[in-house]
Amino acid sequence: MNFRIEISPRAERDGEEISEWLLMHHAGETGLQWLAGMSREIASLETFPKRCALAPESRYFVFEVRQLLYGRKPHSYRILFTIEADVVYILHIRRPGQQLIPP
Repeated sequence: MNFRIEISPRAERDGEEISEWLLMHHAGETGLQWLAGMSREIASLETFPKRCALAPESRYFVFEVRQLLYGRKPHSYRILFTIEADVVYILHIRRPGQQLIPP
């Protein structure tokens, strides 16, 4: 079964902020490469999104919040999402070291 992906405005802003920071603080290509890689990871959720573990934040919500990790530790970004029927909703993209989303 293929899932449709919808990205929340908040998650779009998260991705833009991260890529802008990378463009400003590293060689310009790094931010573009990061964004392309992140886009590929998000697209991979079209198939079997339940392969991803529950996020620690899931205990605060009435619905499951899952996480897909992108990047190498200790610099892993967390793509937080939920699944409803055949739609994967991307909720947030969290930077390494960022605190959990409060309830």
